[in-house]
Amino acid sequence: MFSVTTEYALRVMTALAMSPDNLVPTGSLAELTKIPSNYLAKVLQQLAGAGLVTGRRGVGGGYRLSRPAANIRLIEIIQTVGSLQRITTCPLGLESHGPNLCPLHRTIDRAAQTLIELFDGVTLQNLIDDPNSPNRPLCETVTTVPLTMNGVSH
Repeated sequence: MFSVTTEYALRVMTALAMSPDNLVPTGSLAELTKIPSNYLAKVLQQLAGAGLVTGRRGVGGGYRLSRPAANIRLIEIIQTVGSLQRITTCPLGLESHGPNLCPLHRTIDRAAQTLIELFDGVTLQNLIDDPNSPNRPLCETVTTVPLTMNGVSH
């Protein structure tokens, strides 16, 4: 349903939300989220540009969320790296439709509206605290991101 970039952005933001008090090294993020390092760097750059994450380079560096996980809605992440939009006019440009969409595009628009409302109502914190799932986010049982500095786990 989403692009690979969107999926990766959601994964990395969830991983950072699981370790809110730490700078998480990119190597640890790549391992935990199963995102190739080069691709991860591009995703982190987009997220930082949108003000969703902050980073520090060098020894002891890494990334963290720019604000609490409870204040970051999934729709923000999705709209930062991808697109999820309603259909407001005929995608084919048919003027004969006027302001009305055909049944197909009206159905697609309703689906988009439902998704937008859903993702607008879910925060990263909701994912972490979900009482209806026996699994942790990212299909892992780890409760925090493993920190490594200079190849040594902490």
